[in-house]
Amino acid sequence: MPAPTSAGLLMYRRRGERLEVLLVHPGGPYFAKKDQGAWSIPKGLIDSGEDLLAAAQREFTEETGFTPQGPFIPLGGVKRRTHKIVYAWAFEGDCDPEELVSNTFEMEWPPRSGRLLQVPEADRAAFFGLEEAREAIVSYQRRFIDELEGIVAGQSAAEPPR
Repeated sequence: MPAPTSAGLLMYRRRGERLEVLLVHPGGPYFAKKDQGAWSIPKGLIDSGEDLLAAAQREFTEETGFTPQGPFIPLGGVKRRTHKIVYAWAFEGDCDPEELVSNTFEMEWPPRSGRLLQVPEADRAAFFGLEEAREAIVSYQRRFIDELEGIVAGQSAAEPPR
C-alpha cells in the first residue's frame, strides 16, 4: 500500500524588504490551546489519480476560502516519520486572513464518547515573517520556508535594482 500523500500551497507576500507567509491554525479541540509549532501550510490528502498541484490548489481553497493564482513555485516534498509525504508549492499573493472561510469535518470528542463535533479544518490564518513562521509552523514543514527564502533571495539577486 502506498504512503498517504498530501499537497499544499504556501502563499507569500512582500512588505518592503520583509517576506511574509500565510499559515493556518488547525481547528478542533485538540489544537485549541496549541500555538507554537502547530501552524501549517493549507494542505490535505490528494484524491486517487488527482494531480498533486491541482490537489494543493483545491486544498488551499477548501481550507481558506481564497482562490490561489499562479505561477506556482515547486518547493519539493518532505517525508514525515509516519511515512506520509507532503508536497508544496509557493505562490505570491495577498489576502485578509480575517476573511478565512474553512470547510469543516466531523470528529468524535472527547475520544470514545460517541459525541460528534463539526469543526473547521483551519480556525484562523495569519501572515508571519519568516523567522516567526519557523517558530509557528509544524517542524517537518520548516523546510518549505527555507526553500522559499532561498528561491526568493535568488530572484531578488537576479533582478535589477528599482
